[in-house]
Amino acid sequence: MQDKQKHQFDKLQKRLLHQVGDVIADFSMIEDGDKVMVCLSGGKDSYAMLDILMRLKSYAPISFSLIAVNVDQGQPGFPQAVLPDYLTKRDIPFQIVKQDTYRIVQEKIPQGKTTCSLCSRLRRGILYRVAKELGVTKIALGHHREDIIETFFLNMFYGGRLKAMPPKLISDDQHNVIIRPMAYCKEADLIQFADYKQFPIIPCNLCGSQQNAQRKVIKNMLSEWDKQQPGRIENIFRSLSKITPSHLLDRQLYPF
Repeated sequence: MQDKQKHQFDKLQKRLLHQVGDVIADFSMIEDGDKVMVCLSGGKDSYAMLDILMRLKSYAPISFSLIAVNVDQGQPGFPQAVLPDYLTKRDIPFQIVKQDTYRIVQEKIPQGKTTCSLCSRLRRGILYRVAKELGVTKIALGHHREDIIETFFLNMFYGGRLKAMPPKLISDDQHNVIIRPMAYCKEADLIQFADYKQFPIIPCNLCGSQQNAQRKVIKNMLSEWDKQQPGRIENIFRSLSKITPSHLLDRQLYPF
C-alpha cells in the first residue's frame, strides 16, 4: 500500500472505529462480560463489523468476547471453505450452522416474488436458537446507516408505518438482545474499507440477486436524492433521532 493510500485508509479506519465506538456508547450496546455473537454473512458489512469489533476489543476499557457465526443456507455453489479459512487464519472463534433455507424459500415463494422477508425470518429463527446454545448475551448484525434509512422508507411506502431499524432491540421473545454496531457508518465508507482490506466477499444468490426488490427501488431513490441535494441523507438519518410525538398522529404514542 502506497503512502497516500495508507494515509487514506488510516483516516477511514479511524472514522469507522469512532463511529462504532460512539454508537456502542450511545445505546449501551456492549457491557463488561458480554459474549457477542457476530453474524457473518460473507458480505462487506459483516466482515467490516467483525474487523472493527476485534480492534475495539483489543483496547476497550471493558472485557467482552466475540464469536463469529455464519448460517450456510444451502445456496448452490456456496464456497464453504472461504469463511472457515478466513476466520481460522485470524484466530477468531466461529461456528458454521448448516440449514437449507434456500430450498425452503425457493419452494414457498413464487417465481418473480421477493424472497427477503421469508429468508430473513428463517435466518433470524436459526440465529436465536444458536445464540441460546452458545450462551451469548448480544447478537450483532451488520446493518449500516443506509440500511436503516431504506427500512424507514420501506415501512412508510409499503407498510404505512413510521418504523425504522433500531441500533439496539430486545427480541419479541425477550430472550435476545440485537445490536447494530454499524448504525452510524455510511455504506460508501464500508465499500471502500472492504476494498482496502480485500475481504473474501461471498455473493448472495437469494435477495442479493433480485434486481426489482423493493429495497433496491428505495436505494435508487435515495441515490438520486443524494445527487440532487447532497446532505439530504444525513438530514433524514438525523431526523430519526429527533422525533416530536405531539406533531404526529399516533394517539397511542401521545395523549392528545
